[in-house]
Amino acid sequence: MIISRTPYRISFFGGGTDYPAWYREHGGAVLATSIDKYCYLSARFLPPFFEHKIRVVYSKIENCHEIDEIAHPAVREILRFLRFDRGVEIHHDGDLPARSGIGSSSSFCVGLLHAMHALNGRMPSKQQLAAEGIHIEQAVLHETVGSQDQVTAAHGGFNHLCFQPSGEISVRPVTIGAERMRALESHLLLFFTGVKRTSSDVAQGYVHNFDGNKRHLRIMRDLVDEALAVLASDRPIDAFGALLHESWLAKRSLSKEVSTPEIDEIYQTALGAGALGGKLLGAGGGGFLLLFASPDRHELLKQKLATLIHVPFRFESAGSQIIFYDPETEYADEERRHQHDRGDRDP
Repeated sequence: MIISRTPYRISFFGGGTDYPAWYREHGGAVLATSIDKYCYLSARFLPPFFEHKIRVVYSKIENCHEIDEIAHPAVREILRFLRFDRGVEIHHDGDLPARSGIGSSSSFCVGLLHAMHALNGRMPSKQQLAAEGIHIEQAVLHETVGSQDQVTAAHGGFNHLCFQPSGEISVRPVTIGAERMRALESHLLLFFTGVKRTSSDVAQGYVHNFDGNKRHLRIMRDLVDEALAVLASDRPIDAFGALLHESWLAKRSLSKEVSTPEIDEIYQTALGAGALGGKLLGAGGGGFLLLFASPDRHELLKQKLATLIHVPFRFESAGSQIIFYDPETEYADEERRHQHDRGDRDP
């Protein structure tokens, strides 16, 4: 049995500039952090006592004989990508709901890659996990997703991510004092709006119109540098919240799909209760709402937004980890013998 634990993320600034169609021409940058809410994936070699060869448990349960029969696209393509030819059982659990803007699909992808590599006795680097996650989601599944989520899920931490036209991605940890980091963390609130949506569907509204959105994307890119300057200075931390508000206004201009009248009303209510800024996480359209406000305003904000679910969180720095390792080699050896007897080959 292998269990991987992979964090979800909060992206503060630069979202949209991490799409290859943009940064391959203009470059891009993102300021993001992983948080202490996780995607858990357990995997084990399936003992040779069942009619099915593959069992996948998530919101559905799939019992399959071959990889091609798996309905879950990421599971199917990761097993195919890794040329996995043994009986296997995979279970997924998550601390937060899918399709909510916290990078859940990429955390799933990176976490499953990590678990399956470990099950095969391999220890991939964080760079490898990020690169393979990007490849699976963008090149294999053809999802309209950027490259920040996979990198943050794999590496963890509060980072300045830089996307070069060459395709190179650098991960630069934000090095500020512990007191400054605690001040930032203490000003943040996270609420679930209850609206689920697929980020790639929302992103379709602006990814194919990068030329028309150049001004807004450049503003969002420049806000990364401004936010880093605020964090590294002695300026009041409130300036970070003001930049979040500016970034949200720029992001809303990318596409009418980014926000809704209901979300706009919630945001205005938050501003009226003392929030200095905020944003919908991910591509937009729903999911999680991040707010920035002085800690003495947090109780009032919770009261005003009582119809939403408040989610306490902390920053985390470990990234994707294997938290349990017991490879069950006896079942692996037995399965290989059975496959040899049956004449099985790679699917």
